[in-house]
Amino acid sequence: MNADARSASLIEIEHDAYEVPGVVLLTMNRPDAFNALSEALLDELQSALTEIGRSDARVVVIAGAGRAFCAGHDLKEMRAAPSLAYYQRLFARCTKLMMTIQRLPQPVIARVQGIATAAGCQLVAMCDLAVAADSARFAVSGVNLGLFCATPSVPLSRNLSRKAALEMLLTGEFIDAAEAKQQGLVNRVVPADALDAELARLAASICAKPVEAVSAGKGLFYRQLEMGIEAAYQLAGQTMACNMMDDSALEGVQAFIEKRAPEWKR
Repeated sequence: MNADARSASLIEIEHDAYEVPGVVLLTMNRPDAFNALSEALLDELQSALTEIGRSDARVVVIAGAGRAFCAGHDLKEMRAAPSLAYYQRLFARCTKLMMTIQRLPQPVIARVQGIATAAGCQLVAMCDLAVAADSARFAVSGVNLGLFCATPSVPLSRNLSRKAALEMLLTGEFIDAAEAKQQGLVNRVVPADALDAELARLAASICAKPVEAVSAGKGLFYRQLEMGIEAAYQLAGQTMACNMMDDSALEGVQAFIEKRAPEWKR
């Protein structure tokens, strides 16, 4: 395994994390600020993810250093230069990061401990998968400050039921990890001391699958969500037909017929 830290030390990058080849761990490194998304942190995450998207990495894990996953935007920084133009640029920058996560060919998993609030909760919702410690808590608490969490509402409304998402947005109240799993915000909840082992299992399971099927499948999944059902089926059929002609699928199907394990190229 190999790790490197960016010059500003706002993120740490570890390759082959959890001793799983192909897994890249990005750790937000502002523990004293609960990993609040400052402009500099947003930029470093954007740069790192863009670079990973062009690499042969298989899975990305996003984590937070210290006691929290992410407390959302840096409110002190936001109040230091209040103007409509500044806020528009800031939220556009955050939106670009969130969409980069969705468009990345690699699956992105959130590793959640402590709190994930406001844009931090948004980050969890935008990740393809999420594993949380049983002590984790989630909230979109902007309404408590007189600010509706409009941008977090976008992924929340696409992960949770409409009423569950609106309750979080309108009350600003925390939900625990068990409820987050029940509502569809996270996939798995485990004791804090088992968090990394669970992430290793999930990441290894994905890495064991053919890269072409995983990347094409992720892209198809999100594109079809925005379509009508007939157009979605057309796109899915075309994707599956092309996938069937791929060497990995041909080998997988032949291996199934011959009752043996597939021998995929890594």
